[in-house]
Amino acid sequence: MAEKITPKELQASKDEYVIIDVREADELKEGQIGGAISLPLGRLIREARHGDLDEIKGKKKIYTYCSGGYRGNIAADELNKQGFNAINIEGGYSTWKKQEKEKENDERSK
Repeated sequence: MAEKITPKELQASKDEYVIIDVREADELKEGQIGGAISLPLGRLIREARHGDLDEIKGKKKIYTYCSGGYRGNIAADELNKQGFNAINIEGGYSTWKKQEKEKENDERSK
């Protein structure tokens, strides 16, 4: 199982990283984490196995996510098998979105 990071921890660690959204195109209408690369899971696995993603191997970390965490974990596992340093964003986009709303509400109540 791949290492996990919470959305809150990710927001706090803004060094050099790449975020990959492994959801399908029709899921992107829900929104996306800023700066994320859209690369559906099946395509990500093919490209990683064929060496097409080697240019991002030099990044410190790669964070993957989907809607709820399952496909993001598969993506991180597959990338790690190919020599990448990948971590799944725990809870996926749904948790990210929830924490963003909580953050907005906290800022409004100040």
